[in-house]
Amino acid sequence: MAKDSSFDIVSEVTMQEVDNAWQQARKELVQRYDLKDSGAQLEFDKSAKLFTLTAPSEFVAHQVQDVLNTKLVRRSIDLKALDWSEPHQASGMQLRLLGKIIAGIDKDTAGRINKDIRGLKLKNVKVQIEQDKLRVFSPKRDNLQDVIAFLKEQDYGLPLQYVNYR
Repeated sequence: MAKDSSFDIVSEVTMQEVDNAWQQARKELVQRYDLKDSGAQLEFDKSAKLFTLTAPSEFVAHQVQDVLNTKLVRRSIDLKALDWSEPHQASGMQLRLLGKIIAGIDKDTAGRINKDIRGLKLKNVKVQIEQDKLRVFSPKRDNLQDVIAFLKEQDYGLPLQYVNYR
């Protein structure tokens, strides 16, 4: 019997690149003439993977958010990996937005991906859910490539990477 080929489906974010993008965005907030004295602040907690954006108005908040998004995209971070909360009032007539970085595939999304792969009805393709990733097995590499092509067309609300292809 031939050995099965496999690959892993993961959702990972390089935290060093996120930190670099945040540093660049903070520099731009200090230097940009329209945001310089606006009172907007952008903080990042690496351990909690959480951005805290404080701004005097919703317009300024969206401007700061746009600056950060631009820096993230330039550093090849998919914006699907960032989930922003609704703006809410903070002290001193300020608005606060929280941006959580999504890393890993949650159980519900993993189940949906598994169901969609089984729905392809490819022969001998097996999916195994392992904590925050999925491993897909098949004796035929062509079937694995079909699965990857199918998943790239789908939108699960988070960035997916396909690693450890063997």
